[in-house]
Amino acid sequence: MKEIKPAKGYALIFAIIKMLSLIPIPASRIFGRLLGRFFVFMPLNRIKVCFENLQGAFKDSMTADEIKDLQKRILIHFGQMLFEVPHIQRLKLSNLNDYIIFENEAHFLSAVDKGRGVLILTGHLGNWELMSAAIALRFAPNSAVIVRPIDFPAMDRIIGNLRSRFGTEIYPKKHAMRRLMRAMKEKKVVGILLDQNVDWYEGVFVDFFGKPACTNKGLALVANWTGATVLPAFSVRQPDGRIRVIFEKEVQLIRTGDKTKDIEENTALFTSIIESYVRRYPDQWFWFHKRWKTKPFCKLPQGMFK
Repeated sequence: MKEIKPAKGYALIFAIIKMLSLIPIPASRIFGRLLGRFFVFMPLNRIKVCFENLQGAFKDSMTADEIKDLQKRILIHFGQMLFEVPHIQRLKLSNLNDYIIFENEAHFLSAVDKGRGVLILTGHLGNWELMSAAIALRFAPNSAVIVRPIDFPAMDRIIGNLRSRFGTEIYPKKHAMRRLMRAMKEKKVVGILLDQNVDWYEGVFVDFFGKPACTNKGLALVANWTGATVLPAFSVRQPDGRIRVIFEKEVQLIRTGDKTKDIEENTALFTSIIESYVRRYPDQWFWFHKRWKTKPFCKLPQGMFK
């Protein structure tokens, strides 16, 4: 993909996205499941990463066959997601119920009404892209989302257009802190996916599936500085194929007066909320990411002090 010229790449990807959006959503889900079953047989590096992550997380509670079956269900879910995301182009209030159902809307509306800004705590679970678009469409909030730009510019531009279709602002992950602080002053709703690895200087190490995972401390910092409401929200696939968006009650932050300790403990608290959802819906989380890549220690080369 990187060898394709940007203009041609954009035209090609736009045409594919447009074509996929025209497929009726029931058929899209069927095609997605078929694509996921095809992925099972592909020797892709990310599929290997997925299996290794599953082994590390469930080696004490699942057999090898159970882990293989779970991986198959994960691939099927993400095959469906690939066919669903283009439908953001067709999303409107009149057909929203064909794609999304909301649970505990009162929690979201209450958080917005407090007027302190809202930090949506979420992760790569279910169909987070569809969830973000649906929240913006349904509630029309003054919203933004923090994202890592896609390496291929043409794809980044197209996905960015989908993400901002209903007015959502896009904050690139790098140097997002200043924009995030300003967003809270403007009482915006900002989505933060807090379930990916970061370098040691960007985060703190907290427990995730029994292993230390370096996790971005930005959400805890901003919540502590601004008093913004932290509201967990997650998307999960229903048996009928639709995505259920669940709003939890706002998180009661830990405030001991020790800022360093509060940042660490609140980040651990946020991560435990994410883990609880991943454990309930393990076939819908993005296991293809190297979540435990950053280590809390570094082995010294042998003989360096001789």
